[in-house]
Amino acid sequence: MAARRIKPSLYISVDIEADGPIPGPYSMISFGAAVAGRQDAEGYTAADPERDTFYRELRPISEEFVPEALAVSGLDRDRLRTEGADPAAAMREFGAWVREVSTGAQPVMCGYPAAYDWTFLYWYLIRFTGESPFGHSGCLDMKTLFATKAALPLRAVAKGTMPRHLLSSRRHTHHALDDAIEQADLMSNLMLWSPPEPPAGG
Repeated sequence: MAARRIKPSLYISVDIEADGPIPGPYSMISFGAAVAGRQDAEGYTAADPERDTFYRELRPISEEFVPEALAVSGLDRDRLRTEGADPAAAMREFGAWVREVSTGAQPVMCGYPAAYDWTFLYWYLIRFTGESPFGHSGCLDMKTLFATKAALPLRAVAKGTMPRHLLSSRRHTHHALDDAIEQADLMSNLMLWSPPEPPAGG
């Protein structure tokens, strides 16, 4: 019997900026995405994370916001009310972009950490388009990936605990596209990393 062909995964680094802790009462005000790389049965191939990217700033969906959360991005809600993209249009465009760049592969959203960004991204996709190009579970958390490879407890992991060569040389700016590209570097470095074997005995 022939072996079942494994469909490749295309990893897309996503970073979002929001003005509060949860979607619905609060708004995703910008998001950026960058193709990090592709994995098939032969292994992982890193992409140039600046080649295939997507970025939108969005019109807020409510009047509620947390000033401290808004301040992280530096975006102006008053400007976004008039200049921000319609969320429904932006999410449709994003879904089409994901399907285009992942032709022949299954798209996987990846983030550091993924939980917050995935919560907003998935909610917005379902709320405004009724579907997600990632399905309901096509999400990979880079903190978990590192913790598993390094054999560390998840809550012990921070970027400061990672070997420096795994981290991107790009600055973390809190601009969603900049940070998605930076995280794409980290994703590829983690996927290609083989941790040293622990010493025998003990």
